[in-house]
Amino acid sequence: MKKNEIVIERKSLYRTLVKVALPIALQSLIASSLNLVDSLMVGNLGETELAAVGLSTQIFFLYWGVLFGFASGASAFMAQFWGKQDLVGIRKVTGFAITLCTSVGLVFFLAAVFLPEDLLRVFTNIPETIQIGAGFLQVASVSFLTLGITIPLTAALRGTQQTSLPLKISAVAFSTNTALNYLLIYGKLGMPQMGVMGAGLATSIARVLELMLVLYFVFGRKNRISGSVADFFQWKTSFVTKILMTAVPVMINEAMWSLGMATYNAAYGRMGITEFAAVQAATTLNTLFIMVVFSLGDAMVILVGQRIGMGEKEYAYALGKRLLSIGIFVGACSGALMILVSQFVIKWFHFTELGQSYALIVVGIYGLFMPLKIFNGLNIVGILRCGGDTKYAMWLEIGSVWFIGVPAVFFGALWLNLPIYWVVLMAQGEELFKGVFCYYRFKSRKWLNNLVEDM
Repeated sequence: MKKNEIVIERKSLYRTLVKVALPIALQSLIASSLNLVDSLMVGNLGETELAAVGLSTQIFFLYWGVLFGFASGASAFMAQFWGKQDLVGIRKVTGFAITLCTSVGLVFFLAAVFLPEDLLRVFTNIPETIQIGAGFLQVASVSFLTLGITIPLTAALRGTQQTSLPLKISAVAFSTNTALNYLLIYGKLGMPQMGVMGAGLATSIARVLELMLVLYFVFGRKNRISGSVADFFQWKTSFVTKILMTAVPVMINEAMWSLGMATYNAAYGRMGITEFAAVQAATTLNTLFIMVVFSLGDAMVILVGQRIGMGEKEYAYALGKRLLSIGIFVGACSGALMILVSQFVIKWFHFTELGQSYALIVVGIYGLFMPLKIFNGLNIVGILRCGGDTKYAMWLEIGSVWFIGVPAVFFGALWLNLPIYWVVLMAQGEELFKGVFCYYRFKSRKWLNNLVEDM
């Protein structure tokens, strides 16, 4: 061991991860499982219905990216304020995040209600898919309004290390959505058989219930982050400016990344229903695994950010290094497990033999690249953001997706007319590029910034 090298006590770290990261991982698993259950139930209706819902959820995916981006940037402040035990600061950050996120949500809600077909034409030119997807988008549009409040409050609960409460709320929402999907999609127990529209209605009801539960447990039960209206919505100009300078690059980062992923799907959607349905199934399974591992990134923001807020930068660096090592190992195991599980799960979808073959190969590609994807994701979502190094993360993400990934996908799909799995493989070039820059940025220590020192 080198002189003055910080030692991270393993047992203590693992106990902390069980307390903080495990509930986040389980919540991510539940949220991803919700998408998997939706896809499985809608997939039983046919490839066209699955493709329609898959394309519609790209709008939600883009919105989620914007919300997650700003909430993630705000979480860095919450974690560092928690290191100072400054609850008033956490409330102000939360209130500002709610204001901005609900404003964005209103724009998405109005577009989904009044312009659903125009939105879907961006992703596909198949009339039947657009018609079915537009109905789903309109019915599920209530989610745009509820998530603008739910996500910032959930981030505040996590930032104050109350990670088990969002887990319990998500479990109730997942159970509700699954039960209502079964009843409304297939018309069970005397309920109307609504098909894809039933899936949209189930999603809206579950999201409203989720919001009501969050509000009850935070304000009704007088949680530590609750307070007066003034605590949440009285901000000084300097306070708002500092948050915006850090959080807006994260929001742009996530929005551009989500838009990039949606652009990938626009290319896949033009390759045919079978190809897109196969990618949709593979991506749903991949998300189920990768979001669980990415929960370590949320834990990084909380744990490493807290140390930065306490002024312990070298400890924060050593802790980040250890957590990255854990993430790579878990990513490799998750990738292998996903490939194994896919042999059984993909068979649940009502695919043609060709569609099933495509889906299995795409899952294999995702599994092989998962360790690298996890390394990159933990650096960007966890390491760089917890120290406010968000502009660098933004430019790296945008450059990787839009100057490498998107051109590669469109070139392979629409110019070379390659099989879908070759196009997906070409898209992974962005991860190779990103990995090199993530490694050197972490080693530089330029991401270690105390954001709340003068706030």
